[in-house]
Amino acid sequence: MILYFSATGNCRYVAEHIAHDLGDTAVSIEKHCGKIQLMQNEMLGIVAPTYAWELPINVREFLENIFIENYSGQYAFVVATYGTTPGAVGAQADRILKKHGITLNARFSIRMTDTWTPWFDLSDKEKVESRLAQSEKELAKVTDDIRNKVTGNHMRLSCPNAVTFFTDKYYNSMRQTRHFRVKDSGIGCGLCEKRCPVQAISMKNNKPVWVKDKCTACLRCLHSCPKFAVQYGSKTESHGQYLNPNVKKELFK
Repeated sequence: MILYFSATGNCRYVAEHIAHDLGDTAVSIEKHCGKIQLMQNEMLGIVAPTYAWELPINVREFLENIFIENYSGQYAFVVATYGTTPGAVGAQADRILKKHGITLNARFSIRMTDTWTPWFDLSDKEKVESRLAQSEKELAKVTDDIRNKVTGNHMRLSCPNAVTFFTDKYYNSMRQTRHFRVKDSGIGCGLCEKRCPVQAISMKNNKPVWVKDKCTACLRCLHSCPKFAVQYGSKTESHGQYLNPNVKKELFK
């Protein structure tokens, strides 16, 4: 089984690609009950994005509370998608799984389009497509490594868990919902409310209102808004939107 969290489609595409090639199943943590019964020859995979050099808070909470039965040393791996560095994602996943008595056999990373548009400009579609083409090569290599049950840390530019002592503060700042704003072009469709993975949005007077002080900072609301009305800070409006083109049509089904 391959578990994933995907805000804009990158991790979903990676997880489903690996699952398809290996005859496995990919399941979103948003649709999973958190209880797993592993078969004797079944792998356990985790595919997650990197947020501020860390695992997203909702992925951490899911893994902390997961209940896994019949684990007897089956191959376990994590794949981090990232834009600049996978940071401490592998180390965090390893630390959490150890609490459940699970050994993380391998860590992989795939560089993809960085969707944190408060920093990164995705308005140049040619650059985005070029990055995705390179990602395909990395994905093929990672898939082969998992098929062959390669072990060890194969994450590029990864960091130890200790780095979170410094990155936690920044990630917590990113997660503050006061950074969001809504333009008048919004049509009150309510998709942002329905799609928020942590139920941080509520529609009031046909406009989204953030009802929690913090969210995951996944920007799903921004990237999937049909009118690009949801913004974060002052730069996202000129930096464009992004949904992985390979799963765009199926992403929110």
